[in-house]
Parts: sequence; C-alpha cells; structure tokens
Amino acid sequence: MATLHGTFGIAARNFTAYPTIPDAQELVEYGVRMEELGFDSLWVWDHILLGVDPHFPILDSLTLLTAIAARTKKIKLSTGILVLPLRNPVTLAKQLSTMDQISGGRMLPAMAAGWYKREFDAVGVPFEKRGRIMDDNLDIMRRFFNEDLVSGDWPNHRIPAGVMFPKPVQKPFPILIGGYADRVLKRAATNGDGWLTYFYKPDAFIESWQKVRNYAEEDGRDPDTVLNGNQLPIMVGESRAAVEKTMMDWLNVDFDIAQGSMSTMDSAIMGNVDECIEQLKEHIDAGVQKLIFVPYKYQMDQVEVIAKEIVPKLRAYAAEKQKG
Repeated sequence: MATLHGTFGIAARNFTAYPTIPDAQELVEYGVRMEELGFDSLWVWDHILLGVDPHFPILDSLTLLTAIAARTKKIKLSTGILVLPLRNPVTLAKQLSTMDQISGGRMLPAMAAGWYKREFDAVGVPFEKRGRIMDDNLDIMRRFFNEDLVSGDWPNHRIPAGVMFPKPVQKPFPILIGGYADRVLKRAATNGDGWLTYFYKPDAFIESWQKVRNYAEEDGRDPDTVLNGNQLPIMVGESRAAVEKTMMDWLNVDFDIAQGSMSTMDSAIMGNVDECIEQLKEHIDAGVQKLIFVPYKYQMDQVEVIAKEIVPKLRAYAAEKQKG
C-alpha cells in the first residue's frame, strides 16, 4: 500500500469565463487566506491561450505563484497542470529553480503534454510531437536541477556546456505528471515523481493508480515512493439534491473532460458536510494521497466550510488509516 500522505489542497480561480476577468490582486490575497485556513497546497491552472468563443481569460500560472510565494510561508505552490511542451525547458528550469528559492522549497508543479492544438499552433510548437517534446523537456530540466555541468543534443536543443545555479532548494525537485493514457501513466512512474489526475471517481483512480505502481515496480522503483493526487469539484449544501443542478451547470460551462479519459463530472462531491466527508473517505480508501478541492465557483463560504468542517475530519480519518 502506498504511503498515505493525507494532504489537502485547494484550487485557485486564475481562469474565468468571459466577460469575467481574473483579478491578480484578489488571487494573491486568496493564496494568503488559503494558507491561513490550513490548506497544504494551492493549485493554479495553466494555459497561455484558452478558447475563442467562448474564451477564458487566464493569468499566467508561474507569475501568479511567484507573487503568492512572496506573501506566504508554508503552503505548497502547485500547477494543475503546467503544459510543459509549450515552455522552453532551459528557461523553465531557471524559473522553477528561482521560484523554489523564493518560496523556500515549496514548489510542487504538475506537468502534462497538453490537449489544445490551437494553443500549440499559436506558440509554434508541433502538436503531434508534444509527447516526445515533453520527454525531452523533462530530461533537460532534470539534468539542470541535478547536475553541475549539462551537455547534450536533443532534437530541439543543443547544449555543448551549460551551468545553472542556484539549484532548487528541494533535492530532488518534485514533478508530478498529469494525464490518463497508459504511456502517460508510465511517464509518471518512471520520469516523474508521481501522478496527478482530474475528476476521477474512486474506482477509476484505483485502476489507473495500480498501473502507475506496476510501471514503477517494473522500472526498479519502490512504488511506495511515488506520489499521487486527484483534483475534485465540490459543493456543500443542504443535500445532494439541493445543489446538484447548480453544480453541474457550473461544471459544464467552466470545465472540459478529456476524450478517452475516465474523468467525469459525476466525480463531483456534493451534499451536506457529512455526505461530502463520506464521499471523500472513499477517495482516501482508494489510495489518493493529495485531495485537491475545486470548490463551487471558488466561493469563500464554500472554501471555509471545507477548511473548517471537512478537512479536519478527513485528516483524522487519514491519520487513523495510516496507523492501521
């Protein structure tokens, strides 16, 4: 059984549906407040361009996390997920190293290959090669994080001799891999430090997580050292029946489900406090280490009830389960 971390994160609303525009200052204050409320990690979304009609204004994930890092002391700072092939791996390695220095070792980025072809075309990155580009980018970044002198040739990068200091505070620097296809699960187990998924019900999580663990073992790695997380929408109210339509209306406007994945809007946690706790316990029982809440419209009353009435009971449950 994988080590049960029992940590609880919260998503930030750095993208919105037009005509609403995300407010940078409000989001920094939100990050400060999430630390005060005791969440273990803060997760922001990552795109450069997202949508046309409708389109979704979005603040850059890493710039926003840097601002929040400067105002906080404890909370982990995460991307869920960073579209890695859209970024130059050498400049990204420098940026993440600097962010880890600024935050005192609190970066926990998750990365994936991406899905939105129009965004790749605009940035000038071949969409059909995104998997290979991601693997190369991971390799280059890992080497800069861990080696004093980096040299090598990759299809898009020639580095006769590269020296990058300072390194990240964290050794090793953790990177989670997002996605659902078997090749991605293998990447998470062998090239990453763990797997992040999105809107997975417990049974779907168990199926894919077992694949990740198997891939890790085949690679000679202790599967108990591999991390995982699941991002889950949640709405707390009088009952599931009272909130279900409202929640689904919002999810179907603001979120997409990747074709071919086991993500589903039906993963949404809904109901009164006790009902939500029972649903979330099923995810802990399934082996989810990091539960990341996507609260209904990021409303502060929702966030506060999660922090004050749900998370403490889940922490206690996870601690008891780990003892057993």
